[in-house]
Amino acid sequence: MPVLDPNPPNGQKKLLLVFGAMIAITVVIAVIASIASP
Repeated sequence: MPVLDPNPPNGQKKLLLVFGAMIAITVVIAVIASIASP
């Protein structure tokens, strides 16, 4: 079963959504930190 299945089952889609959210939050925190730092 490929990792990036175009039509994954519900469990994998939820896991992918959580993983994407974690990456997105990390990127947002990094951007805010780089802007806030002098």
